[in-house]
Amino acid sequence: MRVVVPFGVQSPKTRLDSLFSLAKRRELAVAMLHDVLDALDGHDPVVVADAPLESSLDAPVELDERPLTDVVAARLGGDEPVAVVMADLALATSDSLTRLFETPGDIVAAPGLGGGTNALVVRHPDFTVDYHGASICDHRRIASDIGATFSELDSMRLAIDIDKPRDLAEVLIHGEGRTKAWLIDAGIELKETDSRVSVSRVRR
Repeated sequence: MRVVVPFGVQSPKTRLDSLFSLAKRRELAVAMLHDVLDALDGHDPVVVADAPLESSLDAPVELDERPLTDVVAARLGGDEPVAVVMADLALATSDSLTRLFETPGDIVAAPGLGGGTNALVVRHPDFTVDYHGASICDHRRIASDIGATFSELDSMRLAIDIDKPRDLAEVLIHGEGRTKAWLIDAGIELKETDSRVSVSRVRR
């Protein structure tokens, strides 16, 4: 199985700009990427980046400046299954990804909490992707249109992608890797509110 990890270098995590500068957001994105690659140890992933990386990685890097949908679609097809794992799954573990890879079905998806598709395994040569909007719905439809079976993996660790400040609380609560260490070093701490736990930054 080929494993692809798309990674945005140019302007990552814009919805965290209230907490971090562009340079810091890039550092955070790289920390998350390292956590994902650590979880993929043994699967020989390829990182597909939209610009050259300054950090060294334990994985080969391909450059592709196209939008995410085009980047992934170009790497599907053929006889070999392809897995697509997003680079901001800071809570991903080897066990959660093994469950994904071992789940039967022509298409296996790990949905994100907001309707996205955080990880995919594609075993059907005619399947393509559409990452706009509620992509999990689009991917169900595309699978149905081509007569492919579609399975969804219920996994908290793969459902949480780090996009908004409130997502950082999940990393502080459940994380174990570089992303959690980076957040703590950046002064991010849990903040209790009336409705749910959030985060605040104690220093900049």
